[in-house]
Amino acid sequence: MKKFSLISLALLAGTSLFGAKKASDPVITNVEPPYWWVGMANDTLQIMVTGNGIARADVSVDYPGVKLNEAVSLDSPNYKLLYLIIGPDTRPGTVPLKFTLDGRRSTTLDYQLKARDRKGADYEGFSAADVLYLLMPDRFSRGKADSDATYAGLTNKVGANRSHPSARHGGDLKGIQNHLDYIDSLGVTALWVCPVLENDMPHGSYHGYATTNYYRIDPRFGTNDEWSELIAAAQKRGIKVVMDMIFNHSGSAHPWMADMPSHDWYNHPEGTEMTNFRLSTLHDPYVSDYDLDHTVNGWFVREMPDLNQRNPHVMRYLIQNSIWWIESSKINGIRMDTYPYADMQGMAQWAREVMEEYPNFNIVGECWYGNEAGSAFWQKGNKMNEVNTWLPTVMDFKLSIDGHKMFDEQTDPWNGLNHLYDHLAMDYLFPDPQKILTFLDNHDTDRFLLEEPDSLGSWKQAMTFLLTSRGIPQLYYGSEILMHGTKKISDGNIRLDFPGGFPGDTVNAFTPEGRTDKQNEAWDFLSKLLQWRRSPQVNEVIAKGSLKHFMPQNGVYAYERRLGDKQIVVLMNGNDTPLDVTMERTLEILPYGSRMHNMLTGSEVTIADKMKFEPREILVLQNF
Repeated sequence: MKKFSLISLALLAGTSLFGAKKASDPVITNVEPPYWWVGMANDTLQIMVTGNGIARADVSVDYPGVKLNEAVSLDSPNYKLLYLIIGPDTRPGTVPLKFTLDGRRSTTLDYQLKARDRKGADYEGFSAADVLYLLMPDRFSRGKADSDATYAGLTNKVGANRSHPSARHGGDLKGIQNHLDYIDSLGVTALWVCPVLENDMPHGSYHGYATTNYYRIDPRFGTNDEWSELIAAAQKRGIKVVMDMIFNHSGSAHPWMADMPSHDWYNHPEGTEMTNFRLSTLHDPYVSDYDLDHTVNGWFVREMPDLNQRNPHVMRYLIQNSIWWIESSKINGIRMDTYPYADMQGMAQWAREVMEEYPNFNIVGECWYGNEAGSAFWQKGNKMNEVNTWLPTVMDFKLSIDGHKMFDEQTDPWNGLNHLYDHLAMDYLFPDPQKILTFLDNHDTDRFLLEEPDSLGSWKQAMTFLLTSRGIPQLYYGSEILMHGTKKISDGNIRLDFPGGFPGDTVNAFTPEGRTDKQNEAWDFLSKLLQWRRSPQVNEVIAKGSLKHFMPQNGVYAYERRLGDKQIVVLMNGNDTPLDVTMERTLEILPYGSRMHNMLTGSEVTIADKMKFEPREILVLQNF
């Protein structure tokens, strides 16, 4: 019998982890997950073992507290799924997994079970107390020079070409870490990082949404260790990290596509059916089988084949993958891409198991609807959905879609900020409005600023609302320096490089000196709001306080956040002209003669029966 040890995760990118002296002996080329932990809430561990003909091998285990519950051979002869039961008293150590062919030739895989360094309840998720800063690693900053390690283990060694909007531009994890001081100085408290897992695709897949290895950071971004180092460095500054994951589909260059573990590992594996992108089918009481199938089982695009979450082995693999990244890298949350396109029951199981393991964690699902009801349908506890999704947080795409109507139009009794009022009036549909991720733009939408603005009035109002209303706000990188663009030109036009993040940049917008006067005005305004928002007393009111708002029929939108006797009131003139407004509408929150502090100007404001508001003026008032 020959014995081999599982070594570093980085070696998983190679063609063979385990050698054998005889060609007829079992050869193991890959193991996922590469290691696990004792003391997990779920005592069952699935191990996917890959190797030529490994499905024929008999498997045995001899380790106190560990039982081989099942060894599953699938359609492909090159995969073996082991299901181990890890007892509550099992100690950390090396578990020998013995693979035997024909009763005589054998190989032993030494599988590591680690001790946990904290309890699941000690993992802190993101919440309405936070502000997320979304960035695309390829487009934010480059911190390392190209080397052989940049392309280690990749078949498609696609390098950087900054002259092409849809090519890789070379940003990496080190570049993000180099600018944590900048991110902290802005005042955000969490990073949402677009996908960082390996995308070994022929054209590079700079955006990261075509995974080819679920257990490996793409070497063009860095290593698994560098991902953990970035998270630790961010958390040391009080900045949480949210990891972007994609379970609806993989990349077409994933090894599973060349050698499918089973015939039903993917939906429509022949690749002839594309999704119709019509999420209404998922709650349409009259839906046809044909339409529903094309929504959830069609491929997202031809480069992204659709995984079959109804296959219990696929779903177990995906659930464990999330838990492995939480436990190994200490992330604070997951953003799940294309959430409704995957199987609803399977994803509900995933969310439930993750949240049971980490009860103070958070997950946000991308549920892209142009209406409030569609988004609310997916939030945990919605009585209109017969399936409890267990999904804590959903995304406010309606705010992003209608943002220009809300903040750019003139506000009369029906338009402008009245669209915003009507939008919030639909919050009764959501089981928990404070767990709505609110945003004006992201990597998949037009920038909130389609072009460089002449003035910042409506932009400031949009940012003020985002940071003071209900929910968990998310900013898109570069918003603070007025980055703008539309998808009508290309996706790359809304994912431009951050100026100063790359060698050779002539402008460095990470510094005040590298920004224009207007950019500095925007940066200073946003940073002032963010720093104020994360101060303890203010943060508690915004994260936990009630919300009351007033219909802006007089052109002024007013709303109150209150927690106990602490009060924050925001008033906005939704017009480009001055307004003289009688204040009887807001007497229940702003009695005449009351004095409040305007945090934007540092001045004291006395509420009178009639007040004048300058064009697009904002008052952010507090009584403490």
